[in-house]
Amino acid sequence: MAHPRDAEAPLLAKPDAASPPAAPAKRNKYTFFCAVLASMTSVLTGYNVAVMSGAQIFMAEDLGISDGQIEVLSGVINIYSLVGALLAGWTSDRLGRRLTIVLANVFFFVGPLFMTLAGGYNALMVGRFIAGIAVGYDFVIAPIYAAEIAPASSRGLLTSVPEIFNNTGVMLSYVSNLAFSGLPPHLSWRVMFAAGVVPPVFLAAGTLTMPESPRWLVMKGRVAEAKAVLHRTSDTAAEAEQRLLEIEDVVSGGNGGGDGRQGKGSSPWKEVATKAGVRRVLAMVLTLQFFQQASGIDSVVLYGPRILAMAGVKSNTLLLSLNVLFGVAKAGSILIAMALVDRVGRRPLLLVSTGGMTASLVLVGSLFAAFAGAENGAAVSTVSVAAVVAYVVFFSAGLGPMAWVYSSEILPLRLRAQGAGLGTAMNRTMCAVVIMTFITLYKAITMAGAFYLYAAIAAAAFVFVYTCLPETRGRSLEDMEELFHTK
Repeated sequence: MAHPRDAEAPLLAKPDAASPPAAPAKRNKYTFFCAVLASMTSVLTGYNVAVMSGAQIFMAEDLGISDGQIEVLSGVINIYSLVGALLAGWTSDRLGRRLTIVLANVFFFVGPLFMTLAGGYNALMVGRFIAGIAVGYDFVIAPIYAAEIAPASSRGLLTSVPEIFNNTGVMLSYVSNLAFSGLPPHLSWRVMFAAGVVPPVFLAAGTLTMPESPRWLVMKGRVAEAKAVLHRTSDTAAEAEQRLLEIEDVVSGGNGGGDGRQGKGSSPWKEVATKAGVRRVLAMVLTLQFFQQASGIDSVVLYGPRILAMAGVKSNTLLLSLNVLFGVAKAGSILIAMALVDRVGRRPLLLVSTGGMTASLVLVGSLFAAFAGAENGAAVSTVSVAAVVAYVVFFSAGLGPMAWVYSSEILPLRLRAQGAGLGTAMNRTMCAVVIMTFITLYKAITMAGAFYLYAAIAAAAFVFVYTCLPETRGRSLEDMEELFHTK
């Protein structure tokens, strides 16, 4: 494979040399509306994952659930999401991208409703399992739909939208925890879950008003419908026609089996077995998703107060306030990525992000190594907080959203849904590993050692991006075939 920098020259579409420069096309607002509506399900993902943070206090008091059971209920949703992630590819290729989003909302309705009415631990686990399936579906299908419906000019922006909504859902869960904490214990946690029951009904109804993915329509032979969708979702009519030609070419030959003989009944996994380029792309997706979580972001997000307490912050009120600061920094910094991804590209954002994460983690680890066991002063605590915030900002401005953007656009069409499902499974597995091992990890190798380990993983991510990932800005999804040699 050529060095990534060799691929940066032909970033833009190939214009006709004889044609005069065209005026910049006006961005398509309808595409933005569709991508945002499809991505709003990600609010439910963030809400259902994080609402346990406050609800667990009242669940324990009301139902007598032990700390061990609370820990399992909090983290197991990431394991359960693997079911939805692995099913999403199969479902979306058969029912379509749009109906798969509707199905995710059905699970988001049933799961929290089950939790709301649960009378004990076993019922809570069933509700958590159903919600976990929905989480897995959402992680796969939201960025795929956005990537497939968006023109190249705004694909990076639109495939970043699910990540900002996910973090918005996390923040809303904190608001819910606070707003309903004054109710009697037997009601407060139930109302927190019940607040997530109604939105899926409206989101499912709204999703049915969206067009289907044009790439899925062509895969099913519904070319006329795909053409109509492309004319509504492209910046220009000429671009719509060009996108249709490229999709038809990929479906009929290039990605539909390489020699044109593997038709609709062919398994997409045959490409993995027969094409080195496809295997390489799938490996890139899995590796990028591994690094996104293995670099420790959820240890900071979920155990922030514990980390800061060990750094010398004493006040519980201040600890919780700083935890909110981490949440705001994580959600707000994604706007940086959204603003820059289609201007400067994916690769520069990933390099700056992983480099900044490495430096921030080394600083946090060094502070713990230097002042472990000491009575830390305000200066040390302040620097620790600033370093952790910097780490969160660098993550959310690059690796956080870009892992989903890059993964959703580089996979060949026939493998896109299934490959994204595998990538999501890798992401959620590593998330669960990080969450369920952090306390054991820092007790075994010290807090400094834990952060040094995360720093080493972030540094490895930088090397991976620099050596293995070419730039994809400005390319159509079908043009990825040439870039990654997957035809």
